[in-house]
Amino acid sequence: MNPMFYFLLALTTVLAATVDGAEPVVDAAGTPISGGSYYIFPIDVQGGGVALSSRNGKPCPLEIVQDSSNAELGIPVKFSDWKSNVEFVPESESLNIEMDTAATICGQSTYWSVDEGDREIKMLFVAAGPKPEVFHFQIEKSGDFFSYKFVVCPNWSQSKDDCLDVGIFVDENGVRRLALGSSLPFSFLLMKAIEAEASSKNILLS
Repeated sequence: MNPMFYFLLALTTVLAATVDGAEPVVDAAGTPISGGSYYIFPIDVQGGGVALSSRNGKPCPLEIVQDSSNAELGIPVKFSDWKSNVEFVPESESLNIEMDTAATICGQSTYWSVDEGDREIKMLFVAAGPKPEVFHFQIEKSGDFFSYKFVVCPNWSQSKDDCLDVGIFVDENGVRRLALGSSLPFSFLLMKAIEAEASSKNILLS
């Protein structure tokens, strides 16, 4: 392939980000995310990728949790519905996140949303269900080397002061639940699902 092709492709991406005022979210290789499914690889905390789990001993509804083992890839996610006219997933812009999995036992979609919370511990948790109407997720930088964090912002506010970081809350059963208001941060890298699965198979075969 002509090297000039790659140069022009990279230049087009940069110009698009500049014109629309949006910075692209990139994967662990530094490639802008424009579609497809991605695994979430946590950094700075224990545990593996994200998964679905029931709560309070009931099969439904489902919540978003983190696998307890850092050897688990979890379930990949998809991003959609950002407002700006760019092909890539933009930083710091409201969007929807959905688990890329087959139909669940609850028979409903698996978009991320914010549940009613736990009044006793004053914590809001990330749940799976229909597209959210009140709260929306954003992806923001959390440090160097393409690391990010999830932020939840109410759609009625224009102020970042009303947004909360998504962290990890370890409940009494040891379940690592994605939560708002947790003191345990959740920073991560993103890896395209096909590449992550190939890497995992290579590790098992080695």
